[in-house]
Amino acid sequence: MVDKEKIELVAELPDFICSNLPFTFSNNKIYQSKGLIKHIAKRHEDCLPYISRIPDIIKEPDFIGTNPNEQVTSFELIKKFEDNIQIGIKLDTKEDYFYVATLHDVTDAKIAKRLTSGRLKNVDKTL
Repeated sequence: MVDKEKIELVAELPDFICSNLPFTFSNNKIYQSKGLIKHIAKRHEDCLPYISRIPDIIKEPDFIGTNPNEQVTSFELIKKFEDNIQIGIKLDTKEDYFYVATLHDVTDAKIAKRLTSGRLKNVDKTL
């Protein structure tokens, strides 16, 4: 079972996101570990102000995609704020829950390249 001492629920995936993913799953809850802030502070310090916006990114992303280099079930969401902020969400296969693995900024050029390659797509929020 999920250890509530180490993680906290941040959001539930909306149906329109679930229908845009190339895989199915039974649990649509997304968690955040207590160590995520430490990770962001160490590796993506300029993105610390966006930690509190993770629920907004999950509920209203502008883009959704999957990283072809990931070896685990995962997906990425991008929301345009003042910066383009991407969160990576991975499945903990042992405990069967999704968690926010990282948060960082991404350039407009990278978004355009990923849209062209098919790695990202605009989110259809009407599904």
